[in-house]
Amino acid sequence: MTLEDLVRLRRARDLMDRDYAKPLDVPALARVALMSPGHFSRSFRAAFGETPYSYLMTRRIERAKALLRRGDLTVTEVCFAVGCTSLGSFSTRFTELVGESPSSYRARSHDEGAAIPACMAKIYTRPVRNGEAKYDPPPLA
Repeated sequence: MTLEDLVRLRRARDLMDRDYAKPLDVPALARVALMSPGHFSRSFRAAFGETPYSYLMTRRIERAKALLRRGDLTVTEVCFAVGCTSLGSFSTRFTELVGESPSSYRARSHDEGAAIPACMAKIYTRPVRNGEAKYDPPPLA
């Protein structure tokens, strides 16, 4: 893989980070990276260790967790706010990555993390993808 390929793949990854709530699919992302859809998917996985879909869903679940912690939106509203179009698929993926359903995540108290800076909270609340080693940050003083 060339440096130019990596730059184009990062451009597509940045688009997913920024526009996660918009309808994004592999052909659209491949166009941003100036690659064919098949080549884009293979290259993305080789460069970042996961498929474009998996990466995008992780971004969406991260954002969903933040919205659910606020508690002012229903699970359905959060599902659509992060760009998912199926409540069932959203709930299944959320449960896979987080280890609990969106409704139980929303219902429990999140006060213990209220005093933690957002940059640290992101590390502690990051969803863990299948097969990925869980990051165990040091305890806060």
